[in-house]
Amino acid sequence: MSVVTNTTTIGAIEAPSRRNTELAMLAFAVIIPVFAYANVGLAKDGSLPAGMLGYGLGLSLLAGVAHLMVRKFAPYADPLMLPLATLLNGLGLVLIWRLDLEPTITTDALGGAMAPKQMIWSALGVALFLGVLLFLKDHRVLQRYTYISMVVALVLLILPMFFPAKFGARIWITIPGVGSLQPAEFAKIIIAIFFAGYLMVKRDALALASRRFMGMYLPRGRDLGPILAIWALSLMILIFETDLGTSLLFFGLFVIMLYVATERTSWVVFGLTLSAAGAVGVASFASHVQSRVENWLNPLALQDGGVTETAQAVYAFGSGGLFGSGLGQGYSRLIGGIAPKSDYILATVGEEMGLTGLMAIILLYGLLIERGVRTALAARDPFGKLLAIGLSGAFALQVFVVAGGVTGVIPLTGMTMPFLAQGGSSVIANWALIAILLRISDTARRPAPAPAPTSDAEMTQVVRP
Repeated sequence: MSVVTNTTTIGAIEAPSRRNTELAMLAFAVIIPVFAYANVGLAKDGSLPAGMLGYGLGLSLLAGVAHLMVRKFAPYADPLMLPLATLLNGLGLVLIWRLDLEPTITTDALGGAMAPKQMIWSALGVALFLGVLLFLKDHRVLQRYTYISMVVALVLLILPMFFPAKFGARIWITIPGVGSLQPAEFAKIIIAIFFAGYLMVKRDALALASRRFMGMYLPRGRDLGPILAIWALSLMILIFETDLGTSLLFFGLFVIMLYVATERTSWVVFGLTLSAAGAVGVASFASHVQSRVENWLNPLALQDGGVTETAQAVYAFGSGGLFGSGLGQGYSRLIGGIAPKSDYILATVGEEMGLTGLMAIILLYGLLIERGVRTALAARDPFGKLLAIGLSGAFALQVFVVAGGVTGVIPLTGMTMPFLAQGGSSVIANWALIAILLRISDTARRPAPAPAPTSDAEMTQVVRP
């Protein structure tokens, strides 16, 4: 008889952290905007711009600090989200600076160029990004604040009603010494937290069907309450604040998460029906909504002695062609006001970077959304799945309504293009959104802990000849 002692221990399955991949992609995410910055300077003045070094160092510092925090506190997170967000934010800063060079474009209410202020807002957004990664150790903690988040979201949505309207809508609040903020940008994240917590508990009841009609399972009447309440709330936002974008985002987010939680196509049909009915009803008496629809249907109609901004955006896309006129060599300033830097910044992309550049930007957004959906699929808990799909859905809806409005697919909603357009609230809130997705991704991809070591007796194997 021989005795063989097996001393092999089984450790945790090592999973690649992919942080080096993230670092390499971040290098490209910084180099591309710096190259674009130089391109604008060469086109406008025939020389490299004086602020190129400072811009490159600033963007590199923000990206480097964010990477180090991800490496430290979320080592197994998705490696593409941070580079994609950095690239979009960097290109947005270049486009805003490029439009600052046009003297005919009206500056904001505080006066001065917008690009330096957008850089400050971007730094604050990265700071919030770092704070979320540092203090949010586990995304499941957010589930405890399901109904508190509902109250906070409602407060944020109601606040603009007590401030004066700007550009026909009540979507801003004014803070002395800070400026104007859009609470809806932060509310979309908090609403997603509430929906995820609520639907995780109620999804079984909402998935029940009473009867089948035309190939669809119709929900029970008593289960229609939640979607009717959300529909009514979205209409109230549209009526009292004339905020078409937030209303569409709010209701669309709920329908998306409801469909994912219940897997019932009937909820999508009901949601689209209620959304269309509400939009038509409000448009029949709300002048602000009527003007947006009229500009969409008749973009070439004369307005104050000239064509509409929608028509100018279409002209910009048409003059850009396939490859564009080149950065710094377009005429999107003719759109007027601050629109080229906010609502219509995609028109500058289409004119100066062409269809090729516009599709590249859209693909960057699509890839970022895809990574969010992949995070939802990989999440190990129902709350994480719903929260990830909710945040990704909110981001996707915002990209769609802005891009659709600028290109004339749907009426313009007045929302800002995430990371790309000028707007402090938007860039800060979207950096927080990316941080939460990275936290969920880190939890989903983190390897399982090693099993407990076995005793010496269990490690001894007796082999008989």
